[in-house]
Amino acid sequence: MANSTRRKTRGTGRPTLEEVARRAGVSTITASRALRGVNTVAPELVQRVRDAAQELGYVTNAAARALASARSEVVAVLVPSLSNLVFVDVLEAIHRVLRPHGFEILIGNSHYAREDQEDLIRHYLASPPSGMIVTGSECTEAAWRMIDASGVPCVHIMELSRGPGVYCVGFAQVSAGQTAAEHLLARGRTRNAFVAAQLDPRIMQRGEGFRRTLQKAGLYDPALEFLSPAPSSIGLGCDLFAQIMERRPDVDGIFFGNDDLAQGALLEALRRGVSVPGDVAMVGFNDLPGSAHSFPRLTTIRTPRAEVGRRAALMLLAMIRGEPVPEPVVDLGFELVVRESS
Repeated sequence: MANSTRRKTRGTGRPTLEEVARRAGVSTITASRALRGVNTVAPELVQRVRDAAQELGYVTNAAARALASARSEVVAVLVPSLSNLVFVDVLEAIHRVLRPHGFEILIGNSHYAREDQEDLIRHYLASPPSGMIVTGSECTEAAWRMIDASGVPCVHIMELSRGPGVYCVGFAQVSAGQTAAEHLLARGRTRNAFVAAQLDPRIMQRGEGFRRTLQKAGLYDPALEFLSPAPSSIGLGCDLFAQIMERRPDVDGIFFGNDDLAQGALLEALRRGVSVPGDVAMVGFNDLPGSAHSFPRLTTIRTPRAEVGRRAALMLLAMIRGEPVPEPVVDLGFELVVRESS
């Protein structure tokens, strides 16, 4: 059917950006910015451009745009899990910062495996993104070399590194574990267990801080570490607490590497008639949704997950623009939230 709104270009058979701009009555660069969501374009112009694109059936050619600019307008974000609520909060914050500047977010899931993370980095750098945000700094040597050689700006999140040339936003995981131990000791607990799952580097750093503090107090017992490589979950928390009660019913304090484990343990304690905090005090980590409403309400270490994502995105944006970054290592700290479980 002959229709001017369906006219195709002779070379590709697809409408072009220039045609969209002409139909909307704007310049080509304005049309490009409007379709990329850049927030400097007036809303009425954005609507005109989008209407024109819809009428023409125009679809952005991302490959051509990347070739023309020698880079893609994409930011790759590597996280270890898409089911962990911690990283959902981080990703939402990154998206809120970068999307208004025209960047698409490409999410890679490493499943807590350094080798998978290395493969993702190799894959993404084959068509270099504008920048990368990578969870943690425990990359393989090959991954570090690829990032350095690429020249792609990169920000590491959720932990701190003082290595040369490393940009990162997070908090001191070791100190968080130390704070949990100090709280339990201050509550008079002398037989304290560390319970963790997944066993990624950040979990182990928390455990190290917890262990050091108990050793300093002369109260560390290696038999009171219950570690599972399985994914962290409420169900696993139930199982691990059951193991503790069967093997070491004398335990009177527990630090959980993540709140979902602690939430499961609270349920199992309720089933078994174990008093919390009367018989055993519990401290979680991350202050996940539900922890403030559990029974009893869970004492936990609140982490600034959304702020980590926001600050990392702002840092990366400055690096992409070639602007100075006066503070390459940003420590956002954490907060001990004391509730009824301890």
